[in-house]
Amino acid sequence: MKEGPDIALLGSVIGDPARANMLIALMSGKALTATELASEAGITVQTASSHLSKLEGAGLLQQRKQGRHRYFALADEDVAEVLEALMGLAASRGLMRTRTGPKDPALRRARVCYNHLAGDLGVQLFDSLQQRRLLTGTETDFALTDAGRDFLEDLGIDVEALERERRPVCKSCLDWSERRTHMAGALGTALLDRFIGLGWAERVPKSRIISFSPKGQKAFETHFPTVN
Repeated sequence: MKEGPDIALLGSVIGDPARANMLIALMSGKALTATELASEAGITVQTASSHLSKLEGAGLLQQRKQGRHRYFALADEDVAEVLEALMGLAASRGLMRTRTGPKDPALRRARVCYNHLAGDLGVQLFDSLQQRRLLTGTETDFALTDAGRDFLEDLGIDVEALERERRPVCKSCLDWSERRTHMAGALGTALLDRFIGLGWAERVPKSRIISFSPKGQKAFETHFPTVN
């Protein structure tokens, strides 16, 4: 018997089409009911319950109870990052489930990846911070510089509060559509929340798309310009 992590078991849990559809639906960062997830997977609620038990048993989901309702969400950011990386690998190999639809350009431009900004604008954000030396390190191991802390404080983000959180402030996530790094971790969450709080962007209902207003797009480009 081989020792070590059982990636075959993990792959079999994720690999079922119905369960995969449920997991991707939860990449929005929102908790969903079994009924909602059954609809996403195209199966009955009874069948969905069996699939959810397997996902929860593998530590991929967490369950939240509110009154008589039960909600399911991804267990943590690590699960989201693995799913994002798998989607990137599938896309790079041409393994796409559907033809490109009308929402695809918007999804590739800006979307939520569990709790942070992904897509073209997510990568632009990271590149801008790195190119302007507001970050130090590599694409996979980086931290804020003093200038970066000042920049974020001016934007209205409490960096000291982020540092008190249990999760990393700066964390890389491999963008599935761009195949490059975007910002995850506590800072990635704080930035997306700030963009929405400032009215620059909003989440499109029942979608992972993040829509920037013309004013918000201009403000984003001003704060996170592309540097050649």
